[in-house]
This record gives sequence, C-alpha cells and structure tokens, in this order.
Amino acid sequence: MNQLQQGITHSTNFINGEWVDSDECINVENPATGELVATIARAMPAHVDQAVSAARQCHNDRLMAGMVPYERMQLLHAIAGQIRVLSKRGGKVLCLENGKPLSAAEWEFEEAARYFEYYAGMADKIEGQSIPLGEGLVDFTEYEPFGVSAQIIPWNFPVSLVARSLAPALAAGNSVVIKSPELTPLAVALLGEAMINANVPPGAVNILCGYGHDTGAALVAHSDIDQIVFTGSVATGQSIMKAAVEHVVPCVMELGGKSAGVVFADADLDQVISSADVGNLFNSGQVCSAMSRLIVHESVYEEVKQRLVACFSAKSVGAGMDEADVTPILTNIQLDKIAAMCARAQEQGAHCLVGGAPLDQAGYFMPPTLIEAGANTEIAQQEVFGPVLVLMKFNAPQEAYDIANGTEFGLVAGVFTQDLSLALRASRALVAGQVFVNEWFAGGISTPFGGVGKSGFGREKGQEALYNYVRTKNIAIRLTP
Repeated sequence: MNQLQQGITHSTNFINGEWVDSDECINVENPATGELVATIARAMPAHVDQAVSAARQCHNDRLMAGMVPYERMQLLHAIAGQIRVLSKRGGKVLCLENGKPLSAAEWEFEEAARYFEYYAGMADKIEGQSIPLGEGLVDFTEYEPFGVSAQIIPWNFPVSLVARSLAPALAAGNSVVIKSPELTPLAVALLGEAMINANVPPGAVNILCGYGHDTGAALVAHSDIDQIVFTGSVATGQSIMKAAVEHVVPCVMELGGKSAGVVFADADLDQVISSADVGNLFNSGQVCSAMSRLIVHESVYEEVKQRLVACFSAKSVGAGMDEADVTPILTNIQLDKIAAMCARAQEQGAHCLVGGAPLDQAGYFMPPTLIEAGANTEIAQQEVFGPVLVLMKFNAPQEAYDIANGTEFGLVAGVFTQDLSLALRASRALVAGQVFVNEWFAGGISTPFGGVGKSGFGREKGQEALYNYVRTKNIAIRLTP
C-alpha cells in the first residue's frame, strides 16, 4: 500500500485510544478502476472483545458520563475541528475507496463535523422533569446514558453516518464501538486521528473494520453491549434484531427504501426535474432515501418523461476524481444486481427510456436509467440501490397514494404541487417517516429521519435522535416530616 499517495496514515483498528494491528487484512478496491487502493487490518472477534471491554471500562469509570455536560460540549466541538482538519486528505481517501465525486467526499467530512457541532449544542440540554405527587413527595426524572453503544455503519456515506450516530451517543455520555464497512473502511479509520487529537478519553470511541459474518455478528451478539444502531439492508437488520433479542438489547434500525415522488398536475416541473436529478442520481443512486419511483399525473406525464429523458441522457458518467455527474457503483456484484433487475424488468414488459445496461469499460459504471414500469413489477417494488428511476402515471390522488404506499417500505416520500392544502393532504396520506414537498432531500441534520414498515424504526438526526442514547430514570422521594 502506498500510504503517502493515498493519504492514509493508519490502516489498523482503533481500540482504547490506540492503533491495534491484525494478522489478517481486507483489500479495498477503487470502483472506478477495479484496482487495489489499500489494505486494512481485519478485525476479528477477539478484537470485538477488546473493544467492548475498553468501552465498558470507559463507561464504568464514567470518563464520558461523569463529565460536566459543558465539558462534553467542548469535547464534541474539538472533534468537529479535528474532522475538518482531515477533510482534504480524508476526502481523497473516501473518493478512491467509495468512487463518489471528490467534492462530495470532502463535503462528507464537513457534514460529519456539523453533526458534532449540532449535538455539542445539546450536550447540556438533556433535561428531566419534575412530577407533582402532592405534599410530602418529590418526584423527578433524569436521563442517563445506556452505556456501550454498538454501531454498524454502511458503506455509502461512511464518514457522515459514523458522525450521525456517534455524536449524539457521546453527547449523552455513552461509549461506542463502531463496526466500519469492510468495503469502505479507510476514511472511517482516519477518524481515529480526530479522536486522539481531540483528546477523547480512551475507550470512548473504538473503530473496528471486519466482515459482517464474524466481526459484526460478534459485536451485536456480545453480552456486554447496551444498545445497537444499524443502517443497512432489511435482511441484515433482521439478523441483528434476532441477535439483540437474546440479551434484550434495544435497537435503532434504518433499513431500506423504495421512495416515491408524486407529481400533481399543477407542479412546477422545473422543481420536479431538479429533484429527480438529485434525488435519483446523487451518489449514483446508492442512497436509502433516493427517489426511486416517480408517479406523475397523466396530464403532465409526457412532458415530465421527455424532460427526464433529456436530463438523464446529458449526464456524464465517470470517476469521482473527474467530478463526473454519475460515478461508479461500489462493487461489481452490486452492478450485476442492478443490471439483472433492469433486464428482468424489460423482459416483463417494462420500457427502458434511457440507460438500462452497464457501460463496457473498466470499473463498475451504470448510466442513469429511466424505466416505465407497472406498479407491481419487481423493479417498482424492490430497492435497486443504483441510478434507476421507475416512471409511472396516475389519474386521481388516491390512485397515486395507493401506488406510493404499495411497497413494504416507508422511508421517505415526495409531493410536488403548488396547492398547499393538497400538499398537506398528500403528505398525511403517504406512509413514510419523512415527506419532502417540492424539493427532494429538503431536510437536514436537524430534521428527524427514519422509516416505518420494513424501512425500520427509531429516528436519526435532530433533537429526537438524542433520546435514542439515553434511558429514563424516575426518582420518587418521601420527605421526612
């Protein structure tokens, strides 16, 4: 591994404030070329035991929970500053291992820093309440940290999603064991530097890179963890929940999506096309909350279709270092899955308007793909996780709601109309944890995010997420006369 060329200082696991090597390693590819980027030490179940033990000792010693809340606030601000120091070097690493545009990779470090700043501002605002029970009794609640939080991070936004769960966990006084994604672990490993330079207490943050079947399984089944946070596929989430049941460990699950935008007759079509562009093609569609279906009123359907064909056809496809509009799919396995779904859709009568097949070149490239398909077809029901938009039409509002709600998922949805009353009615009719009106991805760090149905449960982001990481204790006191 050429560490200087790739900007990688450490390629080992981070346990108890120190770098820990392994006899095994994991190879990391550049999806734009299929070539080796680097290797990273592979965490094994024994490393899980070390990391959980370090996190438990940190919690027992109250190195985080015992801090004055103002001190935790200062610590999170320090972490944010150190993450920003890494943004240029780390952005290059993330671009190479993940394939996303370099500017987007650098932005991800900025977003991670902002998560720490946001929750720094809440560290001293975790407040209980007083409950009146009458003369002679004092009753109140207080929040205390769970203890050891196990966090399983996906590969599509690894740095940002580490921060999304790590920052509130630390703000509440927990210690954390992170299982980084084995496909994109390098930029996450760099975060260990930020923890050292910010003087994070040893054991408060531990970062392991290993495979899900052994390292991840050992972590979620460990008898000494107090909480699990997972973002990823439905199947893996179900496996984790089965493991959590054994020790009655609470979970936060952010799983898959098949999100739909509904375009009414009076919609601003410029907003529709812009949202379809960003909502479907951002990160090459490798986003759980991507706009993967667009349900359009029949009166504007043909115009929307023609404009989408022009928009998708004009996009450049290439490497993240070249700032292409659409960058590679992370693995050849995922690329083959996307291609197979598109091929089956066409065999079943769907009409492919743009794209539909991988590019014949080095790397794992899928061009923007626009497909007309029925609401009950596989490609309109199952998550593709690629730059594939399914286009459908409707006549009456209830028909649109039935189509949008007709999958097993319920992560996000979108509404496009200039009628405020219709926008509100539609938002309430759509089964989703978050609804965007006239702009896809209109939310932010401060807006709660999560799904219903097989999209999971619990909420990330915003003030609401902070309460994932604390439990309520009630104290009732009989006063002495």
